[in-house]
Amino acid sequence: MSKKWPYPRLIAHRGGGSFAPENTLAAMRCGLDYGFDMVEFDAKLSKDNVLILLHDDDVKRTSNGKGLAAEKTYAELLELDMGEWHSAYYAGEPLPKLESIVRFALENDMICNIEIKPCPGREKITGKLVAEAAAQWFKNSAIPPLLSSFSAEALEAAYKAAPELPRAFLCEEYNAEAKKILKKLNCIAINPRESTLTEKVIKTIHKDGYKICAWTVNDYRRAKELLAWGCDAIFTDELERVPASMA
Repeated sequence: MSKKWPYPRLIAHRGGGSFAPENTLAAMRCGLDYGFDMVEFDAKLSKDNVLILLHDDDVKRTSNGKGLAAEKTYAELLELDMGEWHSAYYAGEPLPKLESIVRFALENDMICNIEIKPCPGREKITGKLVAEAAAQWFKNSAIPPLLSSFSAEALEAAYKAAPELPRAFLCEEYNAEAKKILKKLNCIAINPRESTLTEKVIKTIHKDGYKICAWTVNDYRRAKELLAWGCDAIFTDELERVPASMA
């Protein structure tokens, strides 16, 4: 796979960063309104294998419910309020299907980083189904989605299902283990914790042939520093403090 890099340097984390309830359609609208051309969001499976957006394994933190997403059908998840925890303005925001978020992105020329966030024990099937669906949805898109995951198992399943889609390995830092996984899965990028990056580390990663997306950068000075060092992209929650225009 060619290691071309068509992605912008600023990426809205979980759709709208801290400005909207994460991983919702409202969050994607927020990212768009703040001028971000690319959004990142988390995909996992419901009990009945519907692809949904959710970061945590448990719904408690980002909804008015509780319990594991893997033990709830999509119909049950749809009953949750995913917005009120953030603010009254977003009360009633539903948990979205991955398909509806992709449709919104394509309709608005937004670029996607789909993080494969499997529930424990569902790594392979989640990676496979996300990649298969993404390959179909984006088959006519000029810029493919970037698939990423902390789970090498999920990312490997995605690689096997849709090898043509670009991949990034999420991790704490660039080390021997990360390097091994990047090579094995033919990744184009590594997504490391921003605090582990120095100018020297960035140069080393580039020399080894990989692009870099750093998470999560909410300080303007740090964002400027990383970009000046050649970091290829950064994720941010602070859509005003670290605006899309700075890149």
